[in-house]
Amino acid sequence: QVQLVESGGGLVQPGGSLRLSCAVSSSIFSVRAMGWYRQPPGKQRELVASITFGGSTDYSDSVKGRFTISRGNAGELVYLQMNSLKPEDTAVYYCNVQTTVTAYWGQGTQVTVSS
Repeated sequence: QVQLVESGGGLVQPGGSLRLSCAVSSSIFSVRAMGWYRQPPGKQRELVASITFGGSTDYSDSVKGRFTISRGNAGELVYLQMNSLKPEDTAVYYCNVQTTVTAYWGQGTQVTVSS
């Protein structure tokens, strides 16, 4: 069974940086797109960044110019480089992989931006 595992979250001061990684337990075929979502406390889950199989990227307006999504190699599928972090970036971040037949989710990693 395919499992996605996020890592790289933690506590960081405003203005700091973190790099999230999404590792996969086994091969995933027919990938259409990969993405990072986040769910702030008391709010709905929202799309932060996505990258298609062809390499096209898209970002939410709130993170444009600060976050960068990229594809990984081997067992790590996708990264999210987060710079100039703000307190409002505090959330649980989830990795998502969409194939032609289904979608996979990780269990999430907590990112807390606070001084």
